[in-house]
Amino acid sequence: MTGAHVLVTGATGYIGGRLVPELLDAGHRVRCLARSPERLRDHPWAGRAEVVRGDVTDARSLADALRGIEVAYYLVHAMTGGKDFEERDRTAARTFAEQARAAGVRRIVYLGGLTPAGIPVPELSPHLRSRAEVGRILLASGVPTAVLRAAVIIGSGSASFEMLRYLTERLPVMVTPSWVGTRVQPIAVRDVLRYLVGSATLPEGVSRAFDIGGPDVVTYEEMMRRYAAVAGLPHRLILRVPMLTPGLSSHWIGLVTPVPRALARPLAESLRHEVVCREHDIARYVPDPPGAPIGFDRSLALALQRVREADVTTRWSSASVPGAPSDPLPTDPDWAGGSLYTDQREVAVEASPQALWQVVEGIGGENGWYSFPLAWAARGWADRLVGGVGLRRGRRDAARLRVGDSLDFWRVEEIEPGRMLRLRAEMRLPGLAWLEMRVSPGPAGTSRYHQRALFHPHGLLGHLYWWSVSPFHALVFGGMTRNIARTARSRRQERVTS
Repeated sequence: MTGAHVLVTGATGYIGGRLVPELLDAGHRVRCLARSPERLRDHPWAGRAEVVRGDVTDARSLADALRGIEVAYYLVHAMTGGKDFEERDRTAARTFAEQARAAGVRRIVYLGGLTPAGIPVPELSPHLRSRAEVGRILLASGVPTAVLRAAVIIGSGSASFEMLRYLTERLPVMVTPSWVGTRVQPIAVRDVLRYLVGSATLPEGVSRAFDIGGPDVVTYEEMMRRYAAVAGLPHRLILRVPMLTPGLSSHWIGLVTPVPRALARPLAESLRHEVVCREHDIARYVPDPPGAPIGFDRSLALALQRVREADVTTRWSSASVPGAPSDPLPTDPDWAGGSLYTDQREVAVEASPQALWQVVEGIGGENGWYSFPLAWAARGWADRLVGGVGLRRGRRDAARLRVGDSLDFWRVEEIEPGRMLRLRAEMRLPGLAWLEMRVSPGPAGTSRYHQRALFHPHGLLGHLYWWSVSPFHALVFGGMTRNIARTARSRRQERVTS
């Protein structure tokens, strides 16, 4: 089958966002299902794919999205999100299977997790157990299904790579849990995408699970040592401590790496058991070209090159953080949803709107937030201590932003290039918060900078939170306004004198 009509769920996620252009380049027509289609608006491939609004738990929107589809990719999984995430995964998979069968879909393709051999299902981590169950549900759908099972995926921006990278780079001496001695079979993201694309043309009678992995079987300790070698770092001293449980490990990972505790825990739990491929049957249908599958060291080098060149297409944080608010900005000024606190500031800037916008769009990450760095750092650490994302997510791209990008503990909710940037907070808060920055033309080649912070409190705690931090707004938000204006002006002067 070539040139199939394909549906991709999870297109706003790490794998889905990379799979869509690969499918397009292979000659397929692609439709993406997204709860927030606007988050795909600024992707380079957006004009080549159809995007529809919907949710895998909503049968009606699924039925519409699956109409006329031949191959449906199921790339949705709740890494965390509360005690009932397994039930939500189960319900979503069943709904998807039922609607795919009703729509006459020819094939389902699902990317799941590699499960250890000889371990009873109840003893698996909740994360692996749920992924295995989703695979079984889809295989029982009556639609020919390919379940690709992968362990650690190595690629620029993947959660597994970021965890490995930061642990190794930041800790020359590591006290580690016993699971660093567990054998795993990592796979390069390029090979994952190659197998996913190839699965669209599997023979109709093929309906089964396939183990996919790279050529190397290594322990996590070896992975850290080999990362250090590839990255040119000194030898790392690794000491194992058996009492570090996955729960304790997730706190440790959350403090050292950008990966929040809520995501670090399922990653750590998945490493308790050996996850090694038991077959490589996928190669019968999707032949490996010369040099593939990509070896572990090569996959690290490719990922590091992407990071250094600031060419990271998608990141683990592309998907919404579990527990983060998804509510849109309340309609202003006639919003009737309750209290809405605001902090508004405005300043004239002796720089062009273009120069000012360059500063605004470059905010966060290594550039910081232009005010009281210690306060921002303290807020980030406080957020991480309670399981939030903190400031360490940084930016996907050092200069450009697009809707849906994570930006430290914010997410880009809306962007109008040259005019407006709106961020929604994903830190742990007793309410919903936004930060909006606007640029408008001023007289004689100058500009004006408009900034407003908004907070919608949840309950009494939310009101108390706002009033407890409001005395610092002049220092934080006022300083931010002044310093953004000063930076834009100084950059203009540097260009004039150079």
